[in-house]
Amino acid sequence: MTNIAQYLQNCSEVTCSIVSLAVMMIGGYLMTYLTRLVKLPNVTAYIVSGILLGPHVLNVIPVSFIAHSDFVGDIALAFIAFSTGEYFKIEAIRRNGFHVLAITLCDCLLTMAAVFCVIRFIFRVDLGFSIVLAALASATAPASTMMTIRQTRAHGEFVNTLIQVIALDNLVGLIEYSIVISVVSASQAGSISFHSVILPLIETVLLMLLGAAIGWLLSRVMDDLPKDERLIITLASMLIFCAVCSLFSISPLLGCMSMGALISNRSSDAIFEQMNSFAVPVLLLFFVRSGANLNIAALVSNGSSVAGASLAGIVTAYFLIRIIGKYAGAYVGCIIAGKNRTVRNYLGLALIPQAGVAIGLAALGARVLGGETGEALSNIILATSVLYELVGPACAKAALHLAGSYNESDQ
Repeated sequence: MTNIAQYLQNCSEVTCSIVSLAVMMIGGYLMTYLTRLVKLPNVTAYIVSGILLGPHVLNVIPVSFIAHSDFVGDIALAFIAFSTGEYFKIEAIRRNGFHVLAITLCDCLLTMAAVFCVIRFIFRVDLGFSIVLAALASATAPASTMMTIRQTRAHGEFVNTLIQVIALDNLVGLIEYSIVISVVSASQAGSISFHSVILPLIETVLLMLLGAAIGWLLSRVMDDLPKDERLIITLASMLIFCAVCSLFSISPLLGCMSMGALISNRSSDAIFEQMNSFAVPVLLLFFVRSGANLNIAALVSNGSSVAGASLAGIVTAYFLIRIIGKYAGAYVGCIIAGKNRTVRNYLGLALIPQAGVAIGLAALGARVLGGETGEALSNIILATSVLYELVGPACAKAALHLAGSYNESDQ
């Protein structure tokens, strides 16, 4: 297999890129046949495929291609953020806004606090790494849970609350990350001041408003356009917005989410179906490439560490503490929101999966931290995402069943 990577690296850049893309797509696709046998989501197949094909295992995908394909992650994250905006319906927010917000804030903030305290004060890792990792802990993976809901045909109050919390989870997580990364970036520059922290936040708010404005303009013409033109204009608008954000080194995620939310509330949902279909190969490449970046040997090596702390120990701690934080936060939030015992007891179980948003944000965080610390951050999130996607769907299905949202006899 090593000879394949060496051969591709000796080929022209165009040949190397085309063959690498084809191998990633075919590998990710074929792996889904294995994961379906054990009823795991496709994202797990894509990550595992990338691990196997990457330079740290079979070495089929050249390092040179991985190093020059960062743009795939940026585009994939834009798709994820845009599709998340679909769930921010004003009607649902007005009806359950306080309850869902209380649950989400408790869930995100307690999880972030728990992870930060363990990584910072028990493993004694530096402040920047600890706070970035803690901010990443808030994000969830809506795809896995939504797939489980569709497969079980679950319904009722528990399902409605779960969907709304998942959507808001990622919004709160993105805001937390934006604040944290602004502080860490300022720290990396050598000094933290009011100006260096507040200015990036103001820029983020302005970009959210710009994204909302673009979404509003698109919604005005969306329903009058033919199907193909609707997809082209929406995709072009999203890419132009991402390019503007890239020029100013600002994350486009909240802006893309705002764009999706405005379209969701002012137009039909048909565009989301088109965008989600178009996004499938992009997301496949993103997750396969992410898996290829995972250095398993570095995780299990006795000498691997972050500021002297065992990398394997941090992975284990992060995996367990985040689950505890999610469950405890959702439980406390449900008490504050006055939810019934059923929702209170089982909601946290359905919030365990973590993949897309966290992996993408980890890649951005790795750029800020840089060097071995940045690589360690990416490896931790990738490794735990595989674990979460292995246990997450089963926990979500158990939560739905225990909450009485579906019956096994109906399956």
